[in-house]
Order: sequence, then C-alpha cells, then structure tokens
Amino acid sequence: MARSSTGFVTALTAGSLVVVGFLAYQASASAPSDLAEKKEGSSPSASASKTPKKKTDPKALPAGSGKGERVVYALGGDRVWLVGAGNKTKSTFRVTPGTVDPAPGSYSVTSRSGSVTGTDGVPIEHVVRFANTNGVAIGFSAAVDGSTAAPDPGKQTGGIRESREDANAMWQFATIGAKVVVVK
Repeated sequence: MARSSTGFVTALTAGSLVVVGFLAYQASASAPSDLAEKKEGSSPSASASKTPKKKTDPKALPAGSGKGERVVYALGGDRVWLVGAGNKTKSTFRVTPGTVDPAPGSYSVTSRSGSVTGTDGVPIEHVVRFANTNGVAIGFSAAVDGSTAAPDPGKQTGGIRESREDANAMWQFATIGAKVVVVK
C-alpha cells in the first residue's frame, strides 16, 4: 500500500509542476518585453513615480487669455488667435513680430489703415493698431508683397507681420474697439 501512495504523490507532484510550468510560460509570454530591463542607476520606486509629460498643443488657445470675442497674441509663441462668440477659436496663425513688443495685458483696437508704408519702409496693408510702446505704434499688418521676413534688429518696429490671407481675416474680425489680449 505504501508503494501505491508514493506513486500517487509522485503523480500529483509531477502534474503540479507541469501546471506551474505552463502558467509561468503564459505569464512570461504576456509580460511586456521591457519589464525585465532596468536602467542603470534607477530603482523600481523611482521609475514607478515618473509620469509621462503632457504635450501641449501649440495651437491651443492659451489659458488665462480672457473670455468673449477677442484677438489673442502670444508673445512667446508668435501666434495669434481670433476668438469668436462662445470662446470658439475662429482662426489661429503664426506671425512675425517687430522689434518692439507690447506688454502683456488687455488692449482695444484704436486705429486701422487700408494701406500705408510700415516703419521699416515696406508697403503694408490691413493695418490693425492696438498699442503704443515708447512712441512705437504696435499693430498687425501684411506686407503687400506677401513677405514676412524678420525685421532689422537695428530699427524700432512695432509691426506684427501676418500673411496676406491672415491679415484679411484679422481685418474682417478686429474692427475699432475690438479687444486684443497679449499674453506671454
């Protein structure tokens, strides 16, 4: 009888080893391939606490830029948003700033000109002025020839150049008294 019990226990042990081996294989096959990799100098707790950085959309309307219909100009991103009713962005586009920037804050469109010569001597159109810094008028405009070249750093210019298409959109949107919000 002892002999049959030994055979029974041996069979159970062998069967258990087969099941455990099969489960271990399944676990290793479904585990991520980089699970076993360890970066030099890192500990499990250090890597577990790292969270992925959120990538911000450069075209997203800046937080803290106000509410309602307005033009938003981001100095750091050289980008403009035309924001309509319901805080909905109607258009956004890149611009080329002049050498003189307005201070961050809220302004109103004070004057507009269909076509003039810019402070850099370039013929411009659809000029929408909203600020004055140290005697330099600040406003959006487009060069008649469509160029958006960086201004001469030796001159004080307040023209924020847009493409002709974007200047047309600004001209239609930013009438006298329209709000302009400048953010960093």
